[in-house]
Amino acid sequence: MPAKPSVFKRIFLFAWNIVNGTRKVVLNIMFFGLIVAFIVTLSNEEAVIVDDGSALVLNLSGTVVDQKRYVDPIEAALQNGGDNKESEILLSDVINVINNASSDSRISQLVLDLDQLNGTGMSKLQSIGNALETFKASGKPVIAYADWFGQNQYFLASFADSIYLNPQGGVQLEGLARYRQYFKSALDKLKIKAHVFRVGTFKSAIEPYIRDDMSAPAKEANLALLNDLWQSYSTTVSHNRNIEATALALNTEQYLAELNKANGKQSQIALNLNWVDGLKTAEEFRLSMVDAVGKSTDGEFFKHIGFKDYLSVTDKHPLLLSDNKIGIVVAKGTILNGSQAPGDIGGDSTSELLRQARFDDSIKAVVLRVDSPGGSAFASEQIRQEVLALKAANKPVVVSMGSYAASGGYWISASADYIYATPTTLTGSIGIFGMITTFEDSLASVGVHTDGVGTSDWAGLSVMKGISPQFSAIIQQYIERGYKDFITLVADERKMTLAQVDSIAQGRVWTGNKALELGLVDELGELQDAITHAAKLADIKQYDTQVVEQQLSAEEQLMQEIFSSASVYIPQSIKQTTLVEQLVGEISSVVDTLQAFDDPNGVYLYCDLCTE
Repeated sequence: MPAKPSVFKRIFLFAWNIVNGTRKVVLNIMFFGLIVAFIVTLSNEEAVIVDDGSALVLNLSGTVVDQKRYVDPIEAALQNGGDNKESEILLSDVINVINNASSDSRISQLVLDLDQLNGTGMSKLQSIGNALETFKASGKPVIAYADWFGQNQYFLASFADSIYLNPQGGVQLEGLARYRQYFKSALDKLKIKAHVFRVGTFKSAIEPYIRDDMSAPAKEANLALLNDLWQSYSTTVSHNRNIEATALALNTEQYLAELNKANGKQSQIALNLNWVDGLKTAEEFRLSMVDAVGKSTDGEFFKHIGFKDYLSVTDKHPLLLSDNKIGIVVAKGTILNGSQAPGDIGGDSTSELLRQARFDDSIKAVVLRVDSPGGSAFASEQIRQEVLALKAANKPVVVSMGSYAASGGYWISASADYIYATPTTLTGSIGIFGMITTFEDSLASVGVHTDGVGTSDWAGLSVMKGISPQFSAIIQQYIERGYKDFITLVADERKMTLAQVDSIAQGRVWTGNKALELGLVDELGELQDAITHAAKLADIKQYDTQVVEQQLSAEEQLMQEIFSSASVYIPQSIKQTTLVEQLVGEISSVVDTLQAFDDPNGVYLYCDLCTE
């Protein structure tokens, strides 16, 4: 006869059943509650109406990107509902909205609301600015208003016909800088050894681990790059505002003099220097817009439609009926191995998209949109091999470089039939590196030692016991071979000598302007220029464009819609995070980046300068 469970065990089982049952009930309530909330949201949605004479308010909230990163539905639900600076906006959506509004008789003007615009590269801002110029050419004005203008926000605002600033606000024009943390002394104190292998005088990605300061070559290259970028910025803004380029980033002495003239008011400095056209409170700006376009239906605002609402009524995707298509494959993010979600480049997943374009008979040419600082050398070569396969199938490949196409980003671009960059694209960074950190001394200092036997010098290699000089020599030779492969690839594809490529390589980063001079790209232009050229190479005149992208399953799409719509119903107490959690998150992101480097050979083509 089996023994009866003890009293304590029965109590424990009873308590567990209560806890487990409660857990299931709560989860079911949350799940079905979210579904109900989603259905209610859909049923309550009203048709968006664009009143005649409305102003399009381009209220961009978040970061403008070439491709949205896949976000787990749970994470999306726990974000603060509605607009937030962590969200992503497709560059193509912004440009399409502006272009549609320029020919829409219901839209009388455009208002730039850039307070929530965050972390967008200058090349993408320039693309939006070009669309604003087309909008203005239709005879409709563009007006910008903000409480504060950051440097990138002001760059875009400079394309407006008129810029207004809150009297208590300011315009922050600081110029460009490159500072970072260096860890050599900290690693020495922790007795951690960083074994670095690189080729390239200017390949400075690993300097923080072997130095306590920036090397002279890195300072030289960084300053030249920053000056080139700032020249592009100041030339564009000064032209847009009809002011001297030297009147933008003032030195401290000049700024103090201007501050004295303005009686200490930053907004008055902006007005005195013609950075803005007028100072208006939010209410004064509202009233001026009411005079211009009339009151909204509720009488509380001026007659307008926001970016997302206007996108929803104009974003109609036509059926792709043409037998002639230009395929667009977006390669955005860090280049990693295997299959990666949208927002990162996977050696397998991005190669698969290029393969789809190759076997699709309706696609006659491909535009590869590259916005990447590089990453794994192995994955980069996987992708380049698919570019070669497309060309072998008589399908031209044209590269359109976004904010970055450096190191591995340049590797996957080099074999294209034609390469476009924007003036401020960061490209080049033709160099290669590897790094291994070992902890034998660190562990020994706390009494931990590693010892054992193996059948060869390769068996039992471990960061816990260090690496031999012979092994270091092998890795360095492998890195040097990789660098030679890189410059040989560029020399062959760009019709240059090895010496010519080596002189502009060495890991140095160039702007698109300079890359054109050096022969690393063929022309300066936007994505549309690349599409037009691809059609020309394919000898087709009538064509559609088709973005070749990973498709979410029906379940994934439904869950994303449910959670994103229901996020507004999540209590704020659940959404909010503490300062400590934010700091931990920042540290975790650095660790995640390092852990993501998964090249099977430990060899990387990566540009550390290429960050928004």
